[in-house]
Amino acid sequence: MKYWGFLLAKLLAAYAVLRLLWFLIETLLPEPEIFLYTHLPRFPNDLPWTAAILFFWLFSLGLLALIVWDQRTRCRTCLRRLRMPVESGSWSRATLFAPPRKSLICPYGHGTLDEPVAHVSAQPPSEWHPHGDIWKELETLDRKPR
Repeated sequence: MKYWGFLLAKLLAAYAVLRLLWFLIETLLPEPEIFLYTHLPRFPNDLPWTAAILFFWLFSLGLLALIVWDQRTRCRTCLRRLRMPVESGSWSRATLFAPPRKSLICPYGHGTLDEPVAHVSAQPPSEWHPHGDIWKELETLDRKPR
């Protein structure tokens, strides 16, 4: 639940930033002047407004892509960035038998994200594998008599 709440918080923060940017665009770029008693729409007829809309749209898409990329590379339990990439598989047998994959591990041992390196249509998507509490497992191994 914390994972999805963090995504929602990032999306709300991005919405606030984009709303502020839209407000700045509307206040800094004035309405076009009336031409021959006709009020023309801003978007296709005013070059600064159209360019501002283009850059706003590109910035919005880039911000959304950055949020999604950041969210995918976070631990589902503690929200820390996943680290220690380990590649497995073979490029010579990438189509059928052992496609190359990359595993990202939570630094606190909560889980592993397996994602494909070679993007082909028949390959399974990224998978999150949660781990049990590794500290309890290590404590039980330490308590065993030697």
